Amino acid sequence: MAFTRLLLVLVGAAFPLLLLFSPLPAVASELGVSYGTVANDLPDPSSVVKLLGDNGITMVRIYDANSNVLSSLANTGIKVMVMVPNENLADAASSSGYALQWVKSNVAAYYPATKIHGVAVGNEVFNTKPDQNLNLVPAMTNIQKALAQLNLADAIKVTTPIAFNAVAVSWPPSSGAFSDDIAEPVMKPMLQFLQQTGSYLSVNYYPYLTYMAQPNTFNLDYVLGNPNNPGVVDPNTQLKYSSLLDAQRDATYYAMDKLLLDAQRDATYYAMDKQGASNLDGATQWRRRWRRPQEALQAGGVATIANAQTYINNLMNRVLSGNTGTPYRPNADMNVYIFALFNEDQKGTGADDVEQHFGLFYPNMQKVYEFNFRGTVTPPPTPTTQQSWCVANAAVGDARLQAALDYACGHGADCSAIQSGGSCFQPDTKVAHATYAFNSYYQLNGRTPARVISAARPPSSTRHQAALDYACSNGADCSAIQPGARCYQPDTKVAHASYAFNDYYQRKNRASGTCDFSGAASIVYQQPAGTCDATASWCVANAAVGDARLQNALDYACGNGADCSAIQPGGQCFQPDTKASHASYAFNSYYQHKGRASGTCDFSGAGSVVYQQPKVGNCVLPSSG
Repeated sequence: MAFTRLLLVLVGAAFPLLLLFSPLPAVASELGVSYGTVANDLPDPSSVVKLLGDNGITMVRIYDANSNVLSSLANTGIKVMVMVPNENLADAASSSGYALQWVKSNVAAYYPATKIHGVAVGNEVFNTKPDQNLNLVPAMTNIQKALAQLNLADAIKVTTPIAFNAVAVSWPPSSGAFSDDIAEPVMKPMLQFLQQTGSYLSVNYYPYLTYMAQPNTFNLDYVLGNPNNPGVVDPNTQLKYSSLLDAQRDATYYAMDKLLLDAQRDATYYAMDKQGASNLDGATQWRRRWRRPQEALQAGGVATIANAQTYINNLMNRVLSGNTGTPYRPNADMNVYIFALFNEDQKGTGADDVEQHFGLFYPNMQKVYEFNFRGTVTPPPTPTTQQSWCVANAAVGDARLQAALDYACGHGADCSAIQSGGSCFQPDTKVAHATYAFNSYYQLNGRTPARVISAARPPSSTRHQAALDYACSNGADCSAIQPGARCYQPDTKVAHASYAFNDYYQRKNRASGTCDFSGAASIVYQQPAGTCDATASWCVANAAVGDARLQNALDYACGNGADCSAIQPGGQCFQPDTKASHASYAFNSYYQHKGRASGTCDFSGAGSVVYQQPKVGNCVLPSSG
């Protein structure tokens, strides 16, 4: 009899999973969350417990045995897995007395009022504390003995979460094998221990980072678990895989099979967990983090709210529907911990670290995107195909614009163009910079509907600057709105903020919440006049050469690719009916049509290139052919 049950821990904003295999009678699969606290702005535990209940979350995993959390969970019916920290492994391995006292203080003291159902001994020890590898199974054994001594071993199981890179060979899945350095000395006795105690192995999967490291290798729909993707076939077994997660799950199954006989496998129960990202190329790449939004963009720009929502909702729908089997284990169950409950602002190396953005909820307890633990899974928003832009709302004030601008620039918007000396630094105003950043963020996130980022609103006199700062420091490229740069003028808060907000908005693919900035920004559906694009340029007529030369050049442009229909009588850009206006329109159309190539805006001296979008009458010259 083979393993049939998996517990999966999934990362919310990346793509993670936790798998459990159980010898126990089959029960409905469950969804839970990983509740981390590496932040300085999280709500108190009692508020968190209410949040869990309000959202139908019945299972939670914590990374210690925090007394406030465990006390707050009492009499709620919410299952909780506690953890022995890595730094305590040596003591737990060497001293049964230490293990007993730890269980008394951190488990027995709260059980059964607090429904503790598992103890994780360490977390990703092979990666984070390899000097403790040989202490791992002895520590698990001593914790198990302590539970048995207190008559808790039947209700509370001992496990340990391992990173998926413990499976050194993962493709094809049928070749799955644990790393040589841990297979016999650690994994084999661990699996035997789990078999003997009726427990499970936890495995942290990272499909998100797998994709980020090899964006040209994987179909994104395959990574997200979207239906009807082409899938991949294991050449050894001819089994077809429609999701990267299933391929990784089966690679783990095969790796286990290589260590255990069929009879031994009958009782093993395992689990997999983590924050949505993995790397099939080995330990070094597996642990890699994409630290800055620009790196994520270079790797395919997939670290978006829309993709996180797609991945998590696909996973939730699958678990709740019971469709949890894999090609190799078609009857396998799957319980899931989603990583993570909150965005945690002190994880990783700084504000740009992707690990800070895996949460289902912001610290103010608002959802990052829509989901439902009760079974009505909300599909992700569909990015609009209609052209739209995000601009700053000057009425909110400079402080809010700066804060929102900082957010946009720090969360994916490319704000380099609005930095001092950047091509869109002028006009140097908060509104212009924020508009650039907001729009960059909005476009990057698929132009999905707005969401309030923060409930707190500073006084209107400071709102523009705060929102602008936010956009520029969270991904928007604000180099162009720095003094002397291309988009610095007009030097107003609104102009700079508009630039930054729009850059942030565009870089976020115009996704939900990426053009709000606590009310400092709004979406528009006609390209704003005067918009500064750091990479754009336009061709306009030089009136000084006279009408005759302008007419000759205009005729040339219209006869060689420029679309001049809009400047014919009755056309939308016919007014103002002047040679310079009509020539500017035709020259720019020709220039854009030719890809802004060198020499395509000369017209024997009748044309010149500008970097601020021109407006002729009521007609805004386009930045594309």
